[in-house]
Amino acid sequence: MPRTRKLRVTPAFANRVLDVLEQAHPEARCALDYRNAFELAAATILSAQCTDERVNKVTPQLFARYPDAKALAAAAPADVEEIIRSTGFFRAKTRSLIGFAQGLANRHGGAVPLTMAELVPLPGIGRKTANVVLGHAFGVNEGIAVDTHVLRVTNRLGLAQGDDPSKIEAQLMALVPRERWTRTTDLLIFHGRKICDARRPACGVCPLFADCRWDSRQAWASGGAPKVLRPAGRRPVAPRRAGRARPKPAARRPRPAPRRAPRRGRGAP
Repeated sequence: MPRTRKLRVTPAFANRVLDVLEQAHPEARCALDYRNAFELAAATILSAQCTDERVNKVTPQLFARYPDAKALAAAAPADVEEIIRSTGFFRAKTRSLIGFAQGLANRHGGAVPLTMAELVPLPGIGRKTANVVLGHAFGVNEGIAVDTHVLRVTNRLGLAQGDDPSKIEAQLMALVPRERWTRTTDLLIFHGRKICDARRPACGVCPLFADCRWDSRQAWASGGAPKVLRPAGRRPVAPRRAGRARPKPAARRPRPAPRRAPRRGRGAP
């Protein structure tokens, strides 16, 4: 996890960061295409380890064939797998999708429930997915969805520290007003995709550069990655020339066993 300067974080600082992001990314929204809560939940399940763009190419066919929980609950796994294969981990995702649909059909009459306590026990639905569904489909702020973008950006900015999504969520919820929880996820994810990239962050054009507490921001703003210092006490290894094999060390001859003096008998001079 990238290092940050350990400074006191206040709600005022968190709100200032969100205000800047709101001005910089007013178009930020949930990137998944959906028409209702059922479609949003299914799309969010598919988005694990997959881009939203790829999910949006798959879901039209999926929802055309299985438009509601009852239809998906009765689906043949092989048919679902074929449709969602390109999203990766398609077998596990198929089990989650069908299990989720069966849970809706058997426990909630096919409707997506409006509470965290009812959503999380359903197959394929964790706290992050439940936050996405409740916040975007129903406008209910139960928490802050923390994905890899949110985790990375909050650590770099100094809003939170750690690599446990549940702990990051708790830290953010203590700083951000409840009415901004869902919007916080959208803004941080959008900023992580557009500016605060994992491999090549655009620190030179980041609107939060002055407020950011990431130690490497200055190096990236100068046009390159921070240099990795060689540990003290180690000598650099010279590069090997192409075409020349490193000679093998000569085999060491075994040392002869030491000769023992003959043992003298009793009475010997």
